[in-house]
Amino acid sequence: MRGSLWHLGQSITRRVAQADKKAAARRFFASEADLKKTVLYDFHVAHGGKMVPFAGWSMPIQYKDSIMDSTVNCRQNGSLFDVSHMCGLSLKGKDCVPFLEKLVIADVAGLAPGTGTLTVFTNEKGGAIDDSVITKVKDDHIYLVVNAGCRDKDLAHIEEHMKAFKSKGGDVSWHIHDERSLLALQGPLAAPVLQHLTKEDLSKLYFGEFRIMYINGALCFLTRTGYTGEDGFEISVPSENAVDLAKAILEKSGGKVRLTGLGARDSLRLEAGLCLYGNDMEQHITPVEAGLTWAIGKRRRAEGGFLGAEVILKQLEVGPSIRRVGFTSNGPPPRSHSEIQDEKGNNIGEITSGGFSPCLKKNIAMGYVKSGLHKAGTKAKILVRGKAYDGVVTKMPFVPTKYYKPS
Repeated sequence: MRGSLWHLGQSITRRVAQADKKAAARRFFASEADLKKTVLYDFHVAHGGKMVPFAGWSMPIQYKDSIMDSTVNCRQNGSLFDVSHMCGLSLKGKDCVPFLEKLVIADVAGLAPGTGTLTVFTNEKGGAIDDSVITKVKDDHIYLVVNAGCRDKDLAHIEEHMKAFKSKGGDVSWHIHDERSLLALQGPLAAPVLQHLTKEDLSKLYFGEFRIMYINGALCFLTRTGYTGEDGFEISVPSENAVDLAKAILEKSGGKVRLTGLGARDSLRLEAGLCLYGNDMEQHITPVEAGLTWAIGKRRRAEGGFLGAEVILKQLEVGPSIRRVGFTSNGPPPRSHSEIQDEKGNNIGEITSGGFSPCLKKNIAMGYVKSGLHKAGTKAKILVRGKAYDGVVTKMPFVPTKYYKPS
């Protein structure tokens, strides 16, 4: 009897699994059709891009080379990423700076025209709504880029506050740059290759600086920044010129700069100790806890005036209860949500990002631990699939950054 029930159970399981597969296939194709595509989609596919769903877009996770090789090539030569899924927008008007300062922790007023910084949009509790690179183009024009996965909530948040600000007579308007695409060119060959495509002298453009210039014949917004720890640029280009620009960059590099997908992008940013929103930063994590105290402008620390300022300024005074730290570890690589324990087996925190570093050939991770246990050299145990492995708190970035700054 038990045997026949077991067989019946197995056949039902098989049938359900087959039905699930068909349903999953239908869901996949339906969702595949629903996925947004960047203007470079066909270009990726033609170059062997393996496309996956990411934040509502169909994006390349890798190309013909492995994620390991691709990561190393970025640091040795260069990488070209399509990051057009991210949302670029401009805020304009004589009050755009005081408006933005209500929503972010940066000293936007203190930025010189043509310079930018990483900042965080905060909520009333001081938690991070999103991180963003903002640039003051001029005193009445701010250009910023927000994460693809946060686009809808970010735009709703900005719009809600903009309506209130304008109702009180504030002069601010916005434009979402859906007519433009965004390419990231990163690595030691980024500047020499891009220099072939513009008459402007790129040696005079330093890390965090912004210019509007012609590149490969198209009027682009160029920011010397990136998400890899390497020198490089983010290039906002009119969408009709994006494919030609990508082709020109690859061509001018003689094949050394390679198209690079989301897989290597994640390894690179982890090696550089950079946060991924949704993993290492969330609505309940403050910039202080996330180790981004440096991004809170000096004037803002004195004056506040942004959402959640009370909570954040209090943490600056007394210290946060948890802190983001780096780890190296033995055994299999830690992953998001791996438990962190002290040497006695007490829970002290959680990993938020982790993996094997292609450049360092060892496990690296970041996560949050209780304050006091965050000092470099502190020993810990990291649980991977229920088994504890030795880990040690390690300074970040794991790989030294190579940003182009005035000497």
